[in-house]
Amino acid sequence: MRSFYEDLITLQGVEPNLNQNCTSTLYYPHLCFFPQYALPYIETPFFILNSAYDVYQFHHILVPPSSDPRRHWDHCKLNVTACDASQLNILQGFRNDMLAALSDFYQNSTRDGMYINSCFTHCQSETQETWFAVGSPRIHNKTIAETVGDWYFSRTISKEIDCAYPCDTTCHHMI
Repeated sequence: MRSFYEDLITLQGVEPNLNQNCTSTLYYPHLCFFPQYALPYIETPFFILNSAYDVYQFHHILVPPSSDPRRHWDHCKLNVTACDASQLNILQGFRNDMLAALSDFYQNSTRDGMYINSCFTHCQSETQETWFAVGSPRIHNKTIAETVGDWYFSRTISKEIDCAYPCDTTCHHMI
């Protein structure tokens, strides 16, 4: 996955725009594109909204078609309930790696917020159905909008991390 992003950074010429405080401390400056390296250098308050099972990353980076020529992942990609135990184990590892990358942010930041749910989706802030509707996904009975609002208005430290798939029954799996 890192090589994918390194190629992306090179292709788009992003490296000169990465935080110089970050890039000056690392042997591989392109690592400053990744949250575990970039977040300590962001000075403005920051909110992370993401799925632990982001389907874009799942389909195009974790298991791109080129890495699955026999199409063993096709059914799993179309319907997460069709994933076998080995595939689910890989997806849980993907989630665990993401949470590990964000652990310092989660544990040490008091001004920043996060909402990491276990829904198989990509974008969750663009529609009412996932943002604030009656049937919106929830973590600890809070919608994305409620969590962002609590963070934005400094009502409380807002850092919600969902339990691992398949425990969240409020998800809209947009696979």
